[in-house]
Amino acid sequence: MLEENKVVTIKNYNFLCEEERYIRKEVFMKEQGFKNEFDELDNKVSHVVLFLGEKPIGTGRLLPGKNNMTFVIGRVAVLKQYRKLHLGSKIINSLEEKAKELDGTSIELSAQCSAQWFYEKLGYTTSGEAYLDESCEHIHMEKQL
Repeated sequence: MLEENKVVTIKNYNFLCEEERYIRKEVFMKEQGFKNEFDELDNKVSHVVLFLGEKPIGTGRLLPGKNNMTFVIGRVAVLKQYRKLHLGSKIINSLEEKAKELDGTSIELSAQCSAQWFYEKLGYTTSGEAYLDESCEHIHMEKQL
């Protein structure tokens, strides 16, 4: 249950903001041991940050895909202590809405296999076999918008 008087909001950015950088360092680098968390795409794509009150607690980014109608969701993360609030779907929904605004008709993503159930619950289906990325198993997933 959310703390009383704490509002959940999403903010959109066209650059990698400090709040997102903090979340990704905490989740991907410190918690999961990834080494290459940031790349040149970060300053060229859309980003969202999920806030609980004034505290940034989750993030994700939206990239153009293989054609003008397909987009790719990436770098979705929620700080560990807030995962039990089940707010990750708000990040995904916000990124899907942004893709629709840009006339997107489909979304792709590379999910950690441990989170496959989460994306399936949101309507994503798997395609292909699991593969290793940064010592973590991932699976390609997609959804029609």
